Amino acid sequence: MVHAVTLIPGDGVGTEISEATRRVLEATGVEFAWDIQHAGTGVLAEYGTPLPEQVLASIRRNKVAIKGPITTPVGTGFRSVNVAMRKELKLYACLRPCKSYPGVRSRYQNIDLVIVRENSEDLYAGIEFEANTPACQKVIQCIEQLSGTDILPDSGISIKPISHSGSTRIVRFAFEYARANGRRKVTAVHKANIMKYSDGLFLEAAREVALEYPDIEFEDRIVDNMCMQLVQKPELYDVLVLPNLYGDIISDLAAGLIGGLGLAPGGNMGDEAALFEPTHGSAPKYKGLNRVNPMAMMLSGMLMLKHIGEAQAAQRLETAIAEVIKEGKQVTYDMKPRPDDPTAVGTSQVADAIIEKLRS
Repeated sequence: MVHAVTLIPGDGVGTEISEATRRVLEATGVEFAWDIQHAGTGVLAEYGTPLPEQVLASIRRNKVAIKGPITTPVGTGFRSVNVAMRKELKLYACLRPCKSYPGVRSRYQNIDLVIVRENSEDLYAGIEFEANTPACQKVIQCIEQLSGTDILPDSGISIKPISHSGSTRIVRFAFEYARANGRRKVTAVHKANIMKYSDGLFLEAAREVALEYPDIEFEDRIVDNMCMQLVQKPELYDVLVLPNLYGDIISDLAAGLIGGLGLAPGGNMGDEAALFEPTHGSAPKYKGLNRVNPMAMMLSGMLMLKHIGEAQAAQRLETAIAEVIKEGKQVTYDMKPRPDDPTAVGTSQVADAIIEKLRS
């Protein structure tokens, strides 16, 4: 069977790690019909947008996509392409497994966590009002009238919507994932002690859904306590389900437990499409240097293989990556004992080593 997949190389180091990932995916023996589409800073001048409509049309048509990282300006410029894609394609669930592999330098061993992050609501919904604008002043006046709370007039305002239906949907996704993958426990993470009408709603929905899955243990944790718990005793946790912002933060914390973002894959799922991508950013300063670790995107490709029904190929790819990591020879500088280690190899050489394992 040939799988039609949209491939978005991205920008910065995205093109290099995307090419390395394409090569190892093809080396598994699975056949792909790649539909290559471009988004990000490189297409802004031509299309007037970093996310041309044809990119979204391709993903809607193929139902599955894999992409390299895309640069998001900090503070100014266009909003995140990643967030826009999730919103436009209704990819409400972000799946971020964090798993230890022998040979990785880390303070922790035997980590096996799955972060399930709500993708469409919360502060990432993009409902913002710039300080000192008429619209923002109206919002401030309205909030003051309704709540009796004084807000400094030079404030910027961001709105945090969390719905019962959205919360129910993501928590059910987490429980279904846990059941399908033999996981033992789901932990809902929140700040309901302070934000009683948003995070409180999320927790209420989580407790309701948990009753439908008596075979899976359920608990909840306040997000700041959860951060401490993960540092002290991560072995107590299994699947974590979180609202959007906390999910973003905790997934990076969990990546730190396994050695960094260079080994952190991600998948964004909806009812009609799925988009797989590494958790890390585009690192523009390393563009063209053949230096960046491609394994996070390769592991995202492994998740994609599982999603399209190629479980055996997914297992073979993960095993090949794990063997290269354990041997420690054909790995990038970030996986060496010292970043200036002269034996470190480049992005494409990592792909060569994994392909050799796949073919042996």
